[in-house]
Amino acid sequence: MKGILGKKLGMTQVFTPEGLVIPVTVIQAGPCTVLQKKDAENDGYEAIQIGFDDKKEKNAIKPELGHAKKAGATPKRYVKEIRGMSGFEVGQEIKADLFAAGEFVDVTGTSKGKGFQGVIKRHNQSTGPMAHGSRYHRGPGSMGSIQANRVPKGKNLPGHMGSETVTLQNLEVIKVDTDRNVILVKGSIPGAKNSYVSVKSTVKK
Repeated sequence: MKGILGKKLGMTQVFTPEGLVIPVTVIQAGPCTVLQKKDAENDGYEAIQIGFDDKKEKNAIKPELGHAKKAGATPKRYVKEIRGMSGFEVGQEIKADLFAAGEFVDVTGTSKGKGFQGVIKRHNQSTGPMAHGSRYHRGPGSMGSIQANRVPKGKNLPGHMGSETVTLQNLEVIKVDTDRNVILVKGSIPGAKNSYVSVKSTVKK
């Protein structure tokens, strides 16, 4: 397992030598700094904690400052643990060249927030008849059988949509620009522009 943190910059397209168009998402991957190392002896599992995107020292709290200074780094805005990564030392930098074109990755991000939505948009339910005599257009429909006398748990109802952690699996790395620390991944990934994402080697291949 290997992984890196980054920022979604937006989408574009690249052309193959055969002239085919591939839609890609541009991810600013790193440089990330290793802030902490965890091992089986002390923590019960092996992982490294990495941070991405510098934060001003005046905006960081004291524990953050101390934690970053131990690694000889500045405080970071986005910090995450990645399990199973070995061979890295505290203070070491991880860059986009960790991945190569042709590899497959899983990308995790926070989906765009859509606010309070009804069941048709939120759960993809169907509308009722739109004729004038119909008294059911965009409502949530039946709440279940008569016998239960309550709304069952997990019933699809209107509510807050989006702003959830979403992982897209098995995305192909089309190109890696090591000079600019940029990874181009085939297709779309979760989140808005400039939102933080984590890129890990896929678990399915």
